[in-house]
Amino acid sequence: MAAVREPAVAGSFYASAPAALRSQLERAFLSPLGPGRLPTVASDGPRRLAGLVVPHAGYAYSGPVAAHAYAALAADGVPEVVVLVGPNHYGLGPAVAVSGAAAWRTPLGTLAVDSDLAAAILAALPAQGTADFAHEREHSLEVQLPFLQYLYGDAVRIVPITMSEQSPAVAASLGRALGRTLAGRNAVVIASTDLSHYESQSSAEAKDRLVLKAILESDTDRLLSLAPYRVTACGPGPVAAALLAARELGALRVDLLKYATSGDVSGDTGSVVGYAALALSRP
Repeated sequence: MAAVREPAVAGSFYASAPAALRSQLERAFLSPLGPGRLPTVASDGPRRLAGLVVPHAGYAYSGPVAAHAYAALAADGVPEVVVLVGPNHYGLGPAVAVSGAAAWRTPLGTLAVDSDLAAAILAALPAQGTADFAHEREHSLEVQLPFLQYLYGDAVRIVPITMSEQSPAVAASLGRALGRTLAGRNAVVIASTDLSHYESQSSAEAKDRLVLKAILESDTDRLLSLAPYRVTACGPGPVAAALLAARELGALRVDLLKYATSGDVSGDTGSVVGYAALALSRP
């Protein structure tokens, strides 16, 4: 295993200095588009969350929406391991690429990879493998880590997974593998996706409603068949895999925590990106 995966987007998607990064995270939580308060981790939380859907743009834009997901996670307790599944924007590596690093670093420190769980997931995914080069430049998972570190420090382990192929078959295979390997574990799956890209506010909201309706109804087939509507969400495969895994883990409830667009931040509604935070929870 490679020693440590170094940050690729510190200084661009989020601040590179630790103090500035913590301040940036706190601004996201306190933003009018955010939860409006700093999170408090409930050490004895109920741990009903099996999964989250979280955006992955620069913190200035998607940070407040992402903060809703992490506030919900903090209130739910302390997971032992977080499986992060995101799109591979560069198309590098196999259809499903599990990180082979021993740890991932951000300006807030390092998070250890749960190598045993990573190996178990790989064993349940024939013809896939570790591929560190698939993760070298990818931001969709990296931007989640400072939020986790803000809540838990280095107390949680991670398994980062990217998807360069988001077909129904690949999403179903990964979802089943996660459902089997996470059964009985204190784990949460975080699916990373942004929604509509570079459309007017009205167009983005209309298309994002289609995506969100499919997610809220746990309809993975519909979620992965929205191409005729020219939907440009970048991570339907990770979301479908998380929904399928959560279903196997007994999470039958999906709640929308927050929806907003970059236009709600910048005021430019002519070309926006959509963001949503959702919770996948057990009864």
